[in-house]
Amino acid sequence: VLTALMGVSGAGKTTLMDVLSGRKTGGYIEGEVYISGYPKNQATFARMSGYCEQNDIHSPQITVRESLLFSAFLRLPKEVTDQEKKVFVDEVMELIELNGLKDAIVGLPGVNGLSTEQRKRLTIAVELVANPSIIFMDEPTSGLDARAAAIVMRTVRNTVNTGRTVVCTIHQPSIDIFEAFDELLLLKRGGQVIYSGPLGRNSHKVVEYFQEIPGVPKIKEKCNPATWMLDVSSAAAEVRLKIDFAESYKSSTMHQRNKALVKELSKPPPGTSDLYFPSQYSQSSFGQFKFCLWKQWWTYWRSPDYNLVRMFFAFVTALVLGVIFWRVGLKMRSSGDLLVIVGSMYAAVMFVGCENCICVQPVVAVERTVFYREQAAGMYSAIPYALAQVSKH
Repeated sequence: VLTALMGVSGAGKTTLMDVLSGRKTGGYIEGEVYISGYPKNQATFARMSGYCEQNDIHSPQITVRESLLFSAFLRLPKEVTDQEKKVFVDEVMELIELNGLKDAIVGLPGVNGLSTEQRKRLTIAVELVANPSIIFMDEPTSGLDARAAAIVMRTVRNTVNTGRTVVCTIHQPSIDIFEAFDELLLLKRGGQVIYSGPLGRNSHKVVEYFQEIPGVPKIKEKCNPATWMLDVSSAAAEVRLKIDFAESYKSSTMHQRNKALVKELSKPPPGTSDLYFPSQYSQSSFGQFKFCLWKQWWTYWRSPDYNLVRMFFAFVTALVLGVIFWRVGLKMRSSGDLLVIVGSMYAAVMFVGCENCICVQPVVAVERTVFYREQAAGMYSAIPYALAQVSKH
């Protein structure tokens, strides 16, 4: 099922999706979320769900296939063999139409590497290789032209056709993109629901719902249903028609059907048990460390400017200190001379260490953002990642 989460700016689309996916870190959250009739356990839910952020965050120095392998090896269960994981990654690349880019370096957005549309497809693929049951996408067509948006939505549709549920926040979609969705959840400012139900063929169900409300104008021929729907349900339209669309929805038969469905699904089916994983992460701590080290190795190996600066500064430091303290050990006659030698060793370590810290900051700054996304996805814990960073240096 492909569900569109729509509404005017400030309606709370992203906030709602962040709460449902468990990614909301600030504010107060009230109410309950049930998965198959059982209260949601975030650690378990993170293992069976995917989240595609609006900003496509990836390690810039590794290839498309390596990005997918890294995600698959850390998120798929241990019972799946390495060969099966590689085969699954190849299948996902074919599904998301990334085969032609498998050896392309991801690069930095707007600088080099993949285009915006290709990055968006990579973001979807990175989540899809975890084999999730439900995927949340925050404005997957944001910042794309019509052709690129159509390619991304074709990718999303292919994902849905594999039997998964996809929830997208979407802002002012074209007719073709809007009618690719199966369900619609429409919010007004303040997060109140004004429509929750199927779109229907050519959006006829949502059009019929709003046209049944007294005073709502009929949709014009060849008009975009998404644009028309947002216009007729705007705050200005509410003032003009003297109606509250949220109250109108609450009194509708659609709302009653949805409440009955929610009540039914809030109870676990007989003979079932809650989903349980024996550990928080798919891989052991050593496995997490091994794969993090593998990615860091490629990241730093493919950063020649960083490595060149490090080696050049180490050479210059060695040359300068070597000239200053040339053959000083042969002139050691007192404890003061010994302190000079110890001081030169201290200066060498401090200079090279500080220079390495300064040089690595741009690389770590990019990787830190990637770390936040990957840790939120339940790929690894902080300690194996930190150990891999230290081991690489």
